[in-house]
Amino acid sequence: MAGTQAFLKQAFLRVFGPVASMRIWRAPGRVNLIGEHTDYNLGFVLPMALDLACYTATAPRSDGRLRVFSENYSEAREWRIEEVSEARPAGHWSDYPLGVARELVRAGYPVRPMNLLVWSTVPPGSGLSSSAALEVSVALALLDGRAIEPLELVRLCRRAENEFVGAPCGIMDQYVAVFGREGAAICIDCRSLEHRAVRLPEDVAIFAVNSMVKHELGQSAYPVRVQECRSAAAALGVESLRDATLAELERRRESLPDNQYRRARHVITENRRVEDFIRACEAGDLTGMGRLLVDSHRSLRDDYEVSCEELDFLVETALGIPGVLGARMTGGGFGGCTVNLVRKDAAEGFAPAIQDAYQRRFGLTPQIYPCVPSAGAGEL
Repeated sequence: MAGTQAFLKQAFLRVFGPVASMRIWRAPGRVNLIGEHTDYNLGFVLPMALDLACYTATAPRSDGRLRVFSENYSEAREWRIEEVSEARPAGHWSDYPLGVARELVRAGYPVRPMNLLVWSTVPPGSGLSSSAALEVSVALALLDGRAIEPLELVRLCRRAENEFVGAPCGIMDQYVAVFGREGAAICIDCRSLEHRAVRLPEDVAIFAVNSMVKHELGQSAYPVRVQECRSAAAALGVESLRDATLAELERRRESLPDNQYRRARHVITENRRVEDFIRACEAGDLTGMGRLLVDSHRSLRDDYEVSCEELDFLVETALGIPGVLGARMTGGGFGGCTVNLVRKDAAEGFAPAIQDAYQRRFGLTPQIYPCVPSAGAGEL
């Protein structure tokens, strides 16, 4: 962490010049082990915060302006403080910090004139929640030490993404960025917004594999899936698919459009898989954990239709590598990452095997991220 602080201080000095004092805030990315596309259906998810994170370094200004510089994009954006509450999105990376600033002002947390330097090690478009990490780290930076209830922070950042950026995400990403636990995944009930820590067996390693692709279809398909789920829930007479049962879905099958039937089947069975995965995890049933990951991927591929050729190849190839217990796509879909459960004694051979196979098939070298369960957001 000392190296990160030194890097950020040097970058801040280069961009903004000398400052009397500087603060640094961190919020983690996440990998979702299981429970995909269930959060906006008020179901269960099992993510864990990562040591990959977004950092925001801050120092006050005296000219009434908010200036944000992205070290990743080498770009800056600037607004007058009085403009923030009525700001409009521009379809740019800066919509995320600006949307957070707007929501803070509207929630009664006035934004002060500041310089912000943002740097993230969470790869964008990977399905590891780079946007929520950015939102939460910027929110803490703009609060500048002012107290806020953690759940209010989660909701505020989600509003920024839903209402300002325009992405209809559920609450999982912002939640785990705030509530992440070192050494554990967290099971979130996305209706009650309660969670509990779930410790993983010590003899497994978890890897995210970045496909290095993000198909444009993902941008349009996500809101379509959200609406399909709402329509299916209405047809089944429930508030959300969290309350639907497989038996009732089968009884109504003939009256539902095929796409709504399959979307609902995925959500209902995925909620059950989350609970089964936790039981397997607590029992040390590594084979059962792996099988549930594979079942989740095939449901996402066939019923939810959010996979793609590259993700399917990564999953099927991983399952043929010695020591791999299970694999599935993670995140919104149409690219991004897979999550892989590997016996710890076989972990060393996993990365070269999957990289070689993928490079030969697609001409791309996938990035491999060892996933270490880490703490939630805070100040360095």
